[in-house]
Order: sequence, then C-alpha cells, then structure tokens
Amino acid sequence: MQTDRPYVPQLGISYPERPDEHMAGRAAGTEFVITEQYPFLDKSPGFRIMSALLYLGIFVLVFILSPVRFGLRIEGRKILKKNRKLLRDGALTVSNHTLRWDLLMILQAVRFRRLYFPAWKENLGGPDRTLIRLVGGIPVPTGVHAMKNFNLAFDELHRKKKWFHVFPEGSNWPYFHLIRPFKKGMFTMAYNYNLPVIPLAFSYRESRGLYKIFKRGLPLVTLRIGEPILPDLSKPRKEAVTLLRALTHRRIVELAGITDNPYPCEGD
Repeated sequence: MQTDRPYVPQLGISYPERPDEHMAGRAAGTEFVITEQYPFLDKSPGFRIMSALLYLGIFVLVFILSPVRFGLRIEGRKILKKNRKLLRDGALTVSNHTLRWDLLMILQAVRFRRLYFPAWKENLGGPDRTLIRLVGGIPVPTGVHAMKNFNLAFDELHRKKKWFHVFPEGSNWPYFHLIRPFKKGMFTMAYNYNLPVIPLAFSYRESRGLYKIFKRGLPLVTLRIGEPILPDLSKPRKEAVTLLRALTHRRIVELAGITDNPYPCEGD
C-alpha cells in the first residue's frame, strides 16, 4: 500500500460542484448523432491503416516524450508480468481521469497493447473526434437500438481477447488529486465477461531542478499499477458489480496515497 501523502497541486483551478461534471462543458464542434447504423467498430482498410500508424507514433514518440514532458514515473509494471497468464484473455484497466494525456500514459504502462474505451459522445463532435476513434474510443449512445449495437461491439472485442479501459469518474478534471465517485457501467461489463480489473492511479510530485524551470509550476506525474481484482461470479450480478466497484475505488484511493478521500465510490 502507498503510504506517502500525495502532493496536492496548487494551480488555482476551480472544479465543478458535481463530481462527474465536465470542466469545459459540451465539446465545441458539430452535432454528433449516433444512429442504429453507426459503425461502432470501423473495419474499413483506411481506418485500420490510420489507426495502426497512430499507435506506432504513440509507441515510439509518446513513450519517449511523456517522461520528458510530464516527468512520468510508472510503478508496478512487474504486477502485469506476474499476472500475464491471468490477463491473456483480456482485462479492464481503470483509473482516475486527470490529464489530457492520461490514456496515452496508461498505454505506456500496459506496453504495446491497444485499448478500447467508451467515449463521451459529445467529444466526437469536437476537434479530437478522429484521434479518439483511431486510438480506440467507442462513443456511448443514448438510444436503445444504438446501445444494443454498442454492446455487440464490445462483445466482439471481448471474443478477440482485447483489453478495455474506463475512466469511471466520467469527466476529466486536470490535476485533481482526489478520487471521485465511479459510475458502474463498465464494472457490469467486467462481471459479464469475467474480466480481471486492473486498478491504476495518477498522482503528482512537486517539480524540482530543471523540471521546476521548464514545467512552470506544473507537477510531475506518477502512475501506479495495482494487483488485478476479479469479479465474484458466485454472487448475484448486482451485488457483485457493486462490490467490484467498491474494491476498485478503494484500491485506486490507496494507490494514489490518499488516506482521507471525501468521495464515496458510488457515482450513479
């Protein structure tokens, strides 16, 4: 268990009252509508080529830049190696959501794996829509028929033993050091697929030396990986999902070094 008190960035950022509220409100751009015919898994040759090139850039350039730009330190990678057999049929990584680059850092932590994740559909109407899709984002619809196809897309990915990621806090709060409540959607999916849940926690360190000069007051980033948590299939689904969410939330709080987190785990 991490016992050091976490560094609290003092950046003068005003955070919303509701813990899942988006900092910037609705993403600017065109209206994004998900119909029943929307291709949640784009299998076109052009999309696959562009996605492969993007991941190559992430694996080469981002993996070099993130320690330089953010002072990224990853702890606990031996846990993934130790549990390689358990994780070979897929896994769900779960983390707090505090940086624009946080998904890229998680890709660096799990090393050379593609991650698929539910994406806030409003972001698909903004300037990052193409990157979100290419890196593995699957927009969450609201309609019943479109939601069925969304679930079928994840069913197919699970059959192919792909890894998923979720930011269960529901929104990105830059450099926020506490762990907010978790929504339960992907924990239900973890139960249905019997996926190991890998908790990860972002925390911060004070900038020192050259970093203090070039980071201009921004903190350095630490990403800690925890032991996988398995769904309890002996319990009814509702009870097991509630337990899985609570255990994951508690573990991420511990990994972040927090001893007095004020938020409960329930975010629904």
